[in-house]
Amino acid sequence: MVEMMEVSNILKDATSNSLVILDEIGRGTSTYDGLSIAWAVAEYIADKEKVGCKTLFATHYHELIDMAEKTDGIKNFSVAVKEKGEDIIFLRKIIEGGTDESYGIHVAKLARCSKTSNYKSK
Repeated sequence: MVEMMEVSNILKDATSNSLVILDEIGRGTSTYDGLSIAWAVAEYIADKEKVGCKTLFATHYHELIDMAEKTDGIKNFSVAVKEKGEDIIFLRKIIEGGTDESYGIHVAKLARCSKTSNYKSK
């Protein structure tokens, strides 16, 4: 609920001069509810008549990738990744375009998390 109140305040107060940074909007709800919330927020912010500001919008909803083709002002970027066997290397380079891969398991492995999400120190 706190997240939705914060998003509401952002949408209400943002102007075309704002820089908005959003991470995983809609997470913690059902898949379709979360996707709908994230989609609506992205559309609203991109609309130059409503907000139209620069926004960084991080999400795990791959369905939002299509918005770049259908909505003016939206572009997709992702982190370049090199796959090496079952491992990946994040190349520390931002490239245009979305991704059809999910690297959550790889990120957890890099963070040294076990299957039970317990942190293992070095």
